[in-house]
Amino acid sequence: MPDPDIAGHASAPVVRYSVAEGAATLTLDSPHNRNAISSAMVHQLRVGLDAAASDTAVRAVVLTHTGGTFCAGADLGESSGSPDEATAQRTHDMVGLLRGILELPKPVVGVIDGHVRAGGMGLVAACDIVVAGSRATFALTEARLGLAASIVSLTVLPKMTPRAAGRYLLTGERFGPEDAAAHGLVTLVSEDPATRAADVI
Repeated sequence: MPDPDIAGHASAPVVRYSVAEGAATLTLDSPHNRNAISSAMVHQLRVGLDAAASDTAVRAVVLTHTGGTFCAGADLGESSGSPDEATAQRTHDMVGLLRGILELPKPVVGVIDGHVRAGGMGLVAACDIVVAGSRATFALTEARLGLAASIVSLTVLPKMTPRAAGRYLLTGERFGPEDAAAHGLVTLVSEDPATRAADVI
């Protein structure tokens, strides 16, 4: 199956799609804004997930990133229409993306070796298996902006221990890969997460 044109004609690609050895890899590739979740990224991830689901040669999906940040959260510089309409649309699209990952009929493996913040935590928690490298850090930073991490809590709360989730949702403090594994967000910690993930797949 040829790689899908996930960017379409409306925007530049911020997600790269490739297939090798039975795994479809979706790579967040928007380093200029630390892989912030834009409408283009949500759309391209959904197209890539659909392509992987329908490709009989694909048995698993890898979600990973370029640069030192996996995902910095929502692209706050993106707006269209009235503020209320824009917020409602972003909420709808993000919930749809998280559901698309959760409901994909093939396992999704997160390979993380960078910073994960806010909405990026929701993406990580939606994965079936997460392999994190030593450079990975995690934080639910919405609290520091006086906001509730309402959307990402849909996937974060079922994965993390209740005590840890309550702590980090309230404080927004940063924690590393070993703590993330102890709290249930991360499955494995490895100095070479890509290779370790390949062993799992």
